[in-house]
Order: sequence, then C-alpha cells, then structure tokens
Amino acid sequence: MWRKSSRSGSEGDCVEVAGFADSVGVRDSKDRRGPALTFTPDAWTGFVRATRSEALTSRP
Repeated sequence: MWRKSSRSGSEGDCVEVAGFADSVGVRDSKDRRGPALTFTPDAWTGFVRATRSEALTSRP
C-alpha cells in the first residue's frame, strides 16, 4: 500500500512510499501511474538513517 507522510501538505506534491516483499517503492503523488524508483530494503534503511542523522548534505 502506498502512503505519504502525515506531515505532508494538501498541495498534492508529495512523495509516496510502499513496502513490497523484496523492495521499497518511491513515487510522485502527482503522477501515480508514472514511474517509481525502487530500492532494496537495506538501501532504503540506509537512506532513512542518513536522513534522520542529518548525514546527507545538499550540493551547491
């Protein structure tokens, strides 16, 4: 089941995430029939951990 953060606004420009048996999907809520990025569970967990720890930085 696709879901988005409860902190998302009502503008419809959100990221949705779904957990599948062997992958995690990420898609744009404005284009639900469009392409989705898929990650292994380990890669997704690493991304979430890095985000929460503020280890990721934006590039100029």
